Amino acid sequence: MFIQTESTPNPATLKFLPGQSVLPVGTADFPTSEGADKSPLAMRIFAVDGVSGVFFGTDFVTVTKGDSVEWDHIKPAILGAIMEHYQSGQPVMHDGNDAASGHADHDGEDGEIVGQIKELLDTRVRPAVAQDGGDITFHGFDRGVVYLHMQGACAGCPSSTITLKMGIENLLRHYIPEVTEVRPVGV
Repeated sequence: MFIQTESTPNPATLKFLPGQSVLPVGTADFPTSEGADKSPLAMRIFAVDGVSGVFFGTDFVTVTKGDSVEWDHIKPAILGAIMEHYQSGQPVMHDGNDAASGHADHDGEDGEIVGQIKELLDTRVRPAVAQDGGDITFHGFDRGVVYLHMQGACAGCPSSTITLKMGIENLLRHYIPEVTEVRPVGV
């Protein structure tokens, strides 16, 4: 098994490409080790000293490190953990802990607008940020303001504010006149 790695715009995050499916659909975000017991793979990666976050896409694993460690010191152990997992034959996620679309549900009068927002995110934004090892999902819409949740490499990325304001906000405002602003939300 050969696992490729790619840097991301976030210097604290690396993207690992195992060359096979990670999740059949959706994403899974583990911003801390809490809740990682839903995934044998996430538990193996969190066992490496210095790992602070794990994110799964369909064909990649994004790992975020703590400030006190260097990639040169922990990257070999992370590669080993991913390789061991795939050789073990265990699933990435335990049964009943499937990946989600990531978008929050929205009830109310703005249902049509929210549907357009989610469609644009799914077709134009999410594929692009997945290339960088992250994801951006819909969190809410209130009086013209779209709230988005940043995951994986996007969470804490120095360029995420520019991506939100210059990229996503301009895109949504262009196609959906009711959108006036885009803001990030915390976990």
